[in-house]
Amino acid sequence: MRTKKLKFIIGIGIIVGVVAWQAVSGFQQSKTYYVTVSELTHAGKSRDRIRVGGIVAEGTIQRRGGQVSFRLAQDENAIPVVYVGTDTLPDTFVDGAQAVVEGNYVHGGELRAEKIQAKCASKYEANPQNPKGGPKPSKQASLGAGQ
Repeated sequence: MRTKKLKFIIGIGIIVGVVAWQAVSGFQQSKTYYVTVSELTHAGKSRDRIRVGGIVAEGTIQRRGGQVSFRLAQDENAIPVVYVGTDTLPDTFVDGAQAVVEGNYVHGGELRAEKIQAKCASKYEANPQNPKGGPKPSKQASLGAGQ
């Protein structure tokens, strides 16, 4: 009886240990740091699993086969990016667009991106303010007031 209980406790311990190890290793693999272009260029060392935000430099997007290369800029700093992912690029990925890329920064100073997110330009703007400080009345409200 005692041997059976000991085997059961050891079995449960092994299962709990394997589940804990899987959880920790999965967390380590999915962990991604967000850095800016400036921080990345000043550090200068290779990094795994990072996310970098910046602006796609004008005239740098080049499509060759299954790869897309461009430069991601912030202020006066820029880094070369090569997209090696399999997802289709968003329509908003154009020169001058804000983008967030995720991948590995290799020693040569190139970011090998696996994911690209291009932020869309805001199509919604705030209502212009009238001189009195309140919102400008809409055309429909103005038409109804004159009847």
